[in-house]
Order: sequence, then structure tokens, then C-alpha cells
Amino acid sequence: MSLTPMVEEIVKNCVLEPDSVSVEEAEDRGAMIYTVTVAPNDVGRIIGKDGRVISCIRQVVGAAGAKARSKAIVKVKTD
Repeated sequence: MSLTPMVEEIVKNCVLEPDSVSVEEAEDRGAMIYTVTVAPNDVGRIIGKDGRVISCIRQVVGAAGAKARSKAIVKVKTD
């Protein structure tokens, strides 16, 4: 089960430029890794103060992955 649409929708609701959001899905050792790319000025919004926003996103996606009996990891691509 792919969680890419869910991850993309959550991230799009957190940024100022939702058209620049892209999510890449990869599998590594049984875990699904979702790499999120956003506009350079939205990276801070996704990470949040002390990493709180990305932590919450990871928690929600991890819970959805656990329900689907797989491990789900979210990474933010920064340049």
C-alpha cells in the first residue's frame, strides 16, 4: 500500500508553494522511504521550530504505515 498521496497532501497543506511539492517513494530493507522535496523557502516550514512539524508528519505517516504492516520513513530533501 502506497502512502505517497497522503504524504503529499499533508505536506501541501503546510507550505506556501504547494505546486512545488514532490514526493519520491523508495524501498529499503522492507521499509518504505518517502523523500519530500519542497521549494527552498518552504523547507523551514516543513521542518518547523525544533523539528516539531516534520516530527508530527513522521508520526502520522509511521502510524499509517504500521496499520498497513510496514515501516514508513519520511525524509526532507534539502539542498
